[in-house]
Amino acid sequence: MSLETTLMTHLKEAMKAKDQAALRSIRAIKAALLLAKTDGSGEEITEEKEIKIVQKLIKQRQDSLDIFEKQGREDLAKTEREEIEYISKYLPEQMSESELTASLKEIIAQTGASGMKDMGKIMGIASSKFAGKADGKTISGIVKTLLT
Repeated sequence: MSLETTLMTHLKEAMKAKDQAALRSIRAIKAALLLAKTDGSGEEITEEKEIKIVQKLIKQRQDSLDIFEKQGREDLAKTEREEIEYISKYLPEQMSESELTASLKEIIAQTGASGMKDMGKIMGIASSKFAGKADGKTISGIVKTLLT
C-alpha cells in the first residue's frame, strides 16, 4: 500500500478519534508530499523520495524542539515531541547501533578505507544503503570512530 493510501486511512481514523496530534502530523506529511508532486520537476515520487520527505519533516521538528527546550517553552516542545513520535511511524524500522556498526565495518573492509581521507567515499555508500534506516548524523559519528 502506498504512503498516500496509508495516510488517508490513518487520517480518517484520527478524525474519528479526534486525535489532534495525529491530525497535525498526517496533514503535514500530506502537504509535504503534495508540494513534492507539484514542484514542477515532473519527477515521480518514489518510495525513497517519500522516506526523504518524512525524514526532513522529523528533522525540522527536532530542530524546533531543540530551540523550544532552550527557550523553556515546554508547551511548544510538547507539540513537537508528539509530532515527531507520530511522523516517525511512517519511516522504516531504524537500525540499531550495533547493526549499523557491523554493516559500516563491512563497507570499510570492502572499500579498503584506511583513514579520515576516505570518509566521503564511505559516507556516500552508507547514506544510499541505509537511507531511511539510519540517521546521517549517527552514520557519520560511527564512521569517524571506525576510521580513527
